[in-house]
Amino acid sequence: MANGEARLLRLAELDPVLDEEGRLAWGALAEAEGDMLFLGLDEGVPLFAPLVRTEALGRRAWSVFRLLSLMSQRDAAIWGAARSLNEWHNRHLFCSVCGTAAVVFRAGWGRKCPNCGAEHFPRVDPVVIMLAEHEGRVLLGRQPQYPAGRYSALAGFVEPGESIEEAVARELMEEAGIAVRDVRYVTSQPWPFPGQLMIACIASAESDALRLDANELEDAFWASRDEVRAALAGDPAAPFQAPPPFAIANTLLTRWSADASEE
Repeated sequence: MANGEARLLRLAELDPVLDEEGRLAWGALAEAEGDMLFLGLDEGVPLFAPLVRTEALGRRAWSVFRLLSLMSQRDAAIWGAARSLNEWHNRHLFCSVCGTAAVVFRAGWGRKCPNCGAEHFPRVDPVVIMLAEHEGRVLLGRQPQYPAGRYSALAGFVEPGESIEEAVARELMEEAGIAVRDVRYVTSQPWPFPGQLMIACIASAESDALRLDANELEDAFWASRDEVRAALAGDPAAPFQAPPPFAIANTLLTRWSADASEE
C-alpha cells in the first residue's frame, strides 16, 4: 500500500480498542501482519482492519457493550463492519462447494476457492425486532440472560420465504401467543454479533392475552407510555430497566413513547 496516510484499526481479538478520548484507536498500516480488510475511505484516507484469526466467535461480553455505550455512531459502524467481516472470514475458511481452503479477495469482502473458482461473500442475517401495541401499551419481554430488571422488544430471525411482516406476526405468535395486524416498519440497525441486520417494526395486537413460550421468554408484560418514558429516563421507580441507548430496541421504544398522536 503506497498511501502513507492509510490507517489500521486496532482490535483486542475482535473487540474495539478506544483511545483516551473514547474514540477508536488507530495505528499505521505498517503494523499490519497478514491479511487486511478494507473498510473504506475517510476523507480520502484508506481505513483497514486486521484479519484476526480467533476462536472467540460470537462472543458478546458485557464489557464490549460498555465500550459501545461510549462510542459515537460513526465509530460503532466502523468497528461493526470490521467485526462482522472478521467473524465471517473465521467461519468460512473453506469453500462450501468443494472443501478447499479459500483465500481472501476483493480487499477482504470475499473469499475465493483456488480449486473450483467459487466466490463467497459476507452474509447478513435479517432479524425482526418489534413492539406489539394494544390500547396504548406495548408488549415487552425478558430473557434469562438479560441483566436484572431488563425488558426489551421481542425479536427473531426472518425465515426463508418470509416477508418482514410475516416474520413479525410469526415471532409474536410463537413467543407470546399474540395475533397482530398492520405491521409498520420503523428503522433498522446493523448488529455485528456476528452479522445481523435488525429491522424494527410496530404492529397492532388483536388482544392483550399472553401465552408465553418458556423456551424463549422468562417473563413479559404490557407497558404504558408513561412507564416506558420513565424507564428510558432511568427513573429507579420505573417497572423495568430499558435497553441501552446503542440498542435499536431503545430507539424503537423512544419513538413509540414520543408518538403523542396515539395518546
